[in-house]
Amino acid sequence: MNDTTQEEKELLHITELSRQQRRVIGVLLEKAFTTPDQYPLTLKAVTTGCNQKSNRDPVSNYSESQVFETLDTLREMGLVAVIHSDSGRTERYRHYMRRRFNFTEPQLAILTELWLRGRQTMGELRGRASRMVPIETLDELRNEFKGLLDQKYVQSNGSIERRGIEVDHNWYQEREGKTLGFEHSPEEEPAAIEREPSSASTAPKAATPDLSEFSAVIEQLQHENQSLRREIETITQSLEELKHQLIELKQELGS
Repeated sequence: MNDTTQEEKELLHITELSRQQRRVIGVLLEKAFTTPDQYPLTLKAVTTGCNQKSNRDPVSNYSESQVFETLDTLREMGLVAVIHSDSGRTERYRHYMRRRFNFTEPQLAILTELWLRGRQTMGELRGRASRMVPIETLDELRNEFKGLLDQKYVQSNGSIERRGIEVDHNWYQEREGKTLGFEHSPEEEPAAIEREPSSASTAPKAATPDLSEFSAVIEQLQHENQSLRREIETITQSLEELKHQLIELKQELGS
């Protein structure tokens, strides 16, 4: 009993995954959220999900054998399990993230998007993660993200309270060297921001309104652009999923 408990504790300390492992576990999480009627997934479905063109960065071209090997390593880590269908002919795969970690549903959605797409702004992350779990506001996202940040599962290039910062997961292997390089603590960042106006207090005040208006226009355009991108991604992903369902239906009819 003690040995099992120790093994589970060791599994809970997993903080590093390879690129293929992140893609595979991300696909299992995403499909469990968005297409539960198709989940757990067959090996073919996992491979298709890994290589789909929408909501993936970078776009991959993994073979079924590569995905199978990755699934096998994730099984050894206790992050994936094999489920046998009633007929016993087809193996299906499901993630065990909820068993291994105490993440909330929004936190799982956040990690899923970061594993599948990598570095992005908080606004982009909220729009994409909201496809899986309702995240109504940026404040709600920040609250969930902070829980992951405190445990070093994610990273940012500035205080998450600031606009325009970028965030990423922190599960990279050491040799990848993917760090956003933010060294200030969240408590220090607001103070630094507050000092900026006083250091520039000698600047002409007449320029301030124009700069503010210009920033507001840029922010609005960025927001509209992000909204359009999210709509396009949603439509593209829906088409990919319909295509995948059609292929599976044809295979079933053919058998």
